[in-house]
Amino acid sequence: MATDLDGAAGSPDDLLVSLFSDPEVRADPYPVYQRLRELAPVHRSEVLPLWVVSRFDDCGTVLRDPRFGKSDEAQRIFGSAPDAAQREVPIISRHSMLRANPPDHTRLRGLVSREFTPRRVAEMRSAVTAMVDAILDDLAADGGGDVMDVLAFPLPVRVIGELLGIPEQDRDQFRPLVRDASAALEPMTSRDVVIRAERASEAMNDYVRSLIASRRASPSDDLLSALIELRDGGDRLSEDELVATVVLLFAAGFETTTNLIGNGLAALLNHHDQLQRLRGEPALIPNAVEEMLRFEPSVQLDARTALEDADIDGVLVRAGEVVLTLLGAANRDPARYPNPDRFDVGRTGQQHLAFAAGIHFCLGAPLARLEGEVVFERLLARFPTIESDRALRWRPGLTLRGLESLEVSVS
Repeated sequence: MATDLDGAAGSPDDLLVSLFSDPEVRADPYPVYQRLRELAPVHRSEVLPLWVVSRFDDCGTVLRDPRFGKSDEAQRIFGSAPDAAQREVPIISRHSMLRANPPDHTRLRGLVSREFTPRRVAEMRSAVTAMVDAILDDLAADGGGDVMDVLAFPLPVRVIGELLGIPEQDRDQFRPLVRDASAALEPMTSRDVVIRAERASEAMNDYVRSLIASRRASPSDDLLSALIELRDGGDRLSEDELVATVVLLFAAGFETTTNLIGNGLAALLNHHDQLQRLRGEPALIPNAVEEMLRFEPSVQLDARTALEDADIDGVLVRAGEVVLTLLGAANRDPARYPNPDRFDVGRTGQQHLAFAAGIHFCLGAPLARLEGEVVFERLLARFPTIESDRALRWRPGLTLRGLESLEVSVS
């Protein structure tokens, strides 16, 4: 690791810069998270500038406390372009619930939740199982392959595509678009990255607007048609909000679940004892998915802005100041979890912050959990042997943590 955690280079701001800029640190950020928790768990940085919190309780406080909310200020700080806060990128579009505060957030989430229900998700289990089995047939025929390309990407895209009603032939185009768009979520990103994200956003928005027009002319039994009915039925969902919601559900619906599958399998392959335990105790699979989410969360950080003066563990944060919650650090907090750096599929009482918390708790969490459970249930039942002899290659970002590839052999 490039950063000397015991020397002068290990000051809180130096550690923070290394998280955002050093590829070796981003490949394994957890030692730096640990040092930040020890040195400055509530830290006012002069680099970005913003506050950074790294303990479980402090992160949970910021995410749940109504005195902290969303604002353009975080986007302005994260982007290097002077007009970054005014740029439209998916997931954080100003028309998205992910960027809204009450009462708009309450209205948007309430409307979408009426259609994107746990029951609708639960009814997909048999269909998801059939999708996984078909993918595993191909993996078996080839004796293995890149899990990210063969399983971790196609499955979530197929699942959220079926749920929303995205035509099958149109889904693959979203992979590079979402990659480009989500890159703008990284702190200290370049202007070129922001511009590519803007173009990707425009392409996705244009596609969704066209699909909405088509579905209005010919409704179907899918979530998109249900959301259109909310809009056209005179409810309080604007056209821009409808587009932003569909883009959010589709992009977030596969990007984070792709990483859950890849990160979870990598954790099992790196902890052979836990893989064998899970084979012997398949009833632990739902529990194991929660441990995967805690141990290697797909989303490593989230930002809030103080909407009024507030305190974090007795430290005053002024109205308008941004607070960065390090979710990956919170999920490894020894004050919350015994032996936090140990991957343990039998861990109990493991509430984590992988899906954030508070009013912005991930709407798609039940779907991600369902997909994770089915994948690991079928994968372990199908293949007595799953092995990899390749070093892990992590994607370069920090906000979204996932693998570039995961080559395995199966038998």
